[in-house]
Amino acid sequence: MAWHVERIVHFEPGEVCKEGFAHFGFHDRSGKPYAVAHQRHFLGLIGANHRLEWTAAEKPMFPGVPNIRANLKYPMYVDSMPDGTLVVSNFGDGRLYRIDVAEMRASVFVEGAGLGMKDAGNCVVDDDGDVWVNEVQGCRVWRFDPEGKPLATLGNGEPGFQNEEASFGEVRFHWIYDIRRGADGNIYVLDSRNFAVRVIDRERSRVRTLAGTGKSGYEGDGGPARAATFGSQPDAKFDGPISLSVDEDLNVFVGDRFNRVVRRIDGGTNIITTLAGDHASRGEDRNDPSERDLLRLRLPKISSMDYHRGRLFVPTDLTEDAGDLVVLATAP
Repeated sequence: MAWHVERIVHFEPGEVCKEGFAHFGFHDRSGKPYAVAHQRHFLGLIGANHRLEWTAAEKPMFPGVPNIRANLKYPMYVDSMPDGTLVVSNFGDGRLYRIDVAEMRASVFVEGAGLGMKDAGNCVVDDDGDVWVNEVQGCRVWRFDPEGKPLATLGNGEPGFQNEEASFGEVRFHWIYDIRRGADGNIYVLDSRNFAVRVIDRERSRVRTLAGTGKSGYEGDGGPARAATFGSQPDAKFDGPISLSVDEDLNVFVGDRFNRVVRRIDGGTNIITTLAGDHASRGEDRNDPSERDLLRLRLPKISSMDYHRGRLFVPTDLTEDAGDLVVLATAP
């Protein structure tokens, strides 16, 4: 499958949507696109006119744009529930909100602090309507039923790693930055400070390592992903790869932040390659909008990637609210 650079969008401070794209945004399982403004504590639906149809925030964000009152604190991810409501995770206070857009109201779905959660990373809804959440610093993955009741906790809150398959009760993680739902129904976990990708097999109640050795580096391209290493910056607060996406064929994309590249793990062969980015680049200059060479792209600080229908959206986080959005696409 051939990939190409479809476009590069420069986002200036304060710009949320531009040219029909969000700097940081996600598609829910129904395909609707949302802008997620982590630093400004709101999310919004991007409408057909490429503008925000509504926002969810503590107070209205833009004149003329309806707002659903929700005290979001560093929102991270949004997904849709089977009944059409939305679930939103908040890193800042460990809460998950449920948003009923039809009723223009929001309510607390999970009070993470009351459960002992240190924070809430991403939230994805599985085929049963259960919600999976990665606790970043708490090194755990939680599963909640459609009413917000905890069903399972993977990990004991202490850092650890198993290169081989482990049961739900045995498995350990080390700072989890991202999770995604796969087309196979499983949950893919970016076990970041273990420099690994893990797969939660929902049917077998087992967790296996898809990629990574537990050590950092930039090795493995052209070989099995289990032997690959990912980038590290030990003095960074969030060390290791930060972003993960999975396509319809179970190809896995890793935002290898400190190697400044996107790595692709083939869903059939498990071979890993560098899809995009220039590992040798060390500056934080923006990309030339006309750049079309995948391996000459400047991808410092990759964060919050999103895959949807043949497109991979790769944001770079150059400042708190500015940077590039590189849109990669498969050949038509």
